[in-house]
Amino acid sequence: MSLKTQIDADIKDAMRAKDKESLRALRAIKSLILLEETKEGKTGELSEEEEIQLLSKAAKQRRESARIYHEQGRAELAKNEEDEIAIIEKYLPKQLSEDELSAKLKEIIQQVGASSPKDMGKVMGSASKALAGQADGKAIASMVKTLLAN
Repeated sequence: MSLKTQIDADIKDAMRAKDKESLRALRAIKSLILLEETKEGKTGELSEEEEIQLLSKAAKQRRESARIYHEQGRAELAKNEEDEIAIIEKYLPKQLSEDELSAKLKEIIQQVGASSPKDMGKVMGSASKALAGQADGKAIASMVKTLLAN
């Protein structure tokens, strides 16, 4: 089942349950998908990889918004963003724990033959593709720096 079909079904369920928070988040996700599908040069539905990338970006934007709202003392708005993050994350692949991320990055470092911080670009290129949607780019970069520095 495509993400778009799953979102449509979940919107109906949220409407039946009168769950306004979920409904708002699901409609935002659907809107993102529709906007991406109708961009110039796009034809048809998004690939699974594009869907994951789109949802990851949306979650990242909401995390940043929630952080800003917390800094400004706007707890209610921050909670709305955090609720949307939780709903978006249901459609993303399971996020890797720090230990799992470290293990996968060690494998990637061995595969590309990296040995020093100078090789970070090679590692990041492979890691970003291999771990798309499973870990945040900042977390990957900081872990790669740590592993290559040792």
